[in-house]
Amino acid sequence: MKVLITGATGLIGQEIVSLCHQSNFEVNYLSTSKQKLQSLSNYRGFYWNPKEGEIDTNCFQGVEVIINLAGATVAKRWTSSYKKEIIESRTLTASLILKTLQNIEHNVRHIISASAIGIYPDSFQNYYMEDSDKKDTGFLGEVVAQWENAILQFKVVGIDVSILRIGLVLSEKGGAFPKMAKPIQLGVGSFFGDGKQWQSWIHVKDLACMFIFIAKERLIGVYNAVSPNPISNKKLTRTIARKYNKKIVLPSVPRFVMKLILGEMYILLFSSQRVCSDKIMNSGFHFEFGNITQAIEVLVEE
Repeated sequence: MKVLITGATGLIGQEIVSLCHQSNFEVNYLSTSKQKLQSLSNYRGFYWNPKEGEIDTNCFQGVEVIINLAGATVAKRWTSSYKKEIIESRTLTASLILKTLQNIEHNVRHIISASAIGIYPDSFQNYYMEDSDKKDTGFLGEVVAQWENAILQFKVVGIDVSILRIGLVLSEKGGAFPKMAKPIQLGVGSFFGDGKQWQSWIHVKDLACMFIFIAKERLIGVYNAVSPNPISNKKLTRTIARKYNKKIVLPSVPRFVMKLILGEMYILLFSSQRVCSDKIMNSGFHFEFGNITQAIEVLVEE
């Protein structure tokens, strides 16, 4: 099988590329940086510039499956201009790929796209499944709604669509975990608010495996990409602290303080979403890191 990956050089993309090669999949990838383009027998880069509508159509040669990870990080202050970039980095990229496929001959039969659990509203009580009719009315809900709608358009041209709503991704190589772990390691960690907010998380290796599983099994539809065991912010913080042999002694960080520091983006730290992964597990997927203690064990080096 040959796959085309957008966002292949990012944290999640690198894990997926590695698994593709283990499965003897050839990988084409799109990059906006010409310096990141390589041309190996099983790993070939192609240039694109979604803002200008540019794409090297050779990237689609022999490709059956597209894995779409394109999108600017939400972990950056949400100015008006950056909010626009967050949305367009997801919608313009999808639209450019779709428009290009409509105008060339190709073998693409399936697109598997990243999405986010940010589509679900903040709640301490609800347990969200993929068919939930409750949608977040804030900025993150708007981002995910537009993102998923752009991907669903591929159905119009007969391409199967799979969407993974991803939770908090844990990796020692980057993302949120090192930023969470560092202050705890230094003895200055604390909870956010009362620490009761649900955090639906997934180890990056399980996430990469899920993309490959869906590609191999040809699963179609929306799937929650979270571990089977959501935890509270307090439990996550204490589990990390225990691994470092530290105690959480500082008072919790109030919501208004983080709002002053981060602006509207503070919601990322305080939003509570308890999300269910039964659907993907009932399809035969097995989590290597099903509980947070297992995950922290491998994330924190001795």
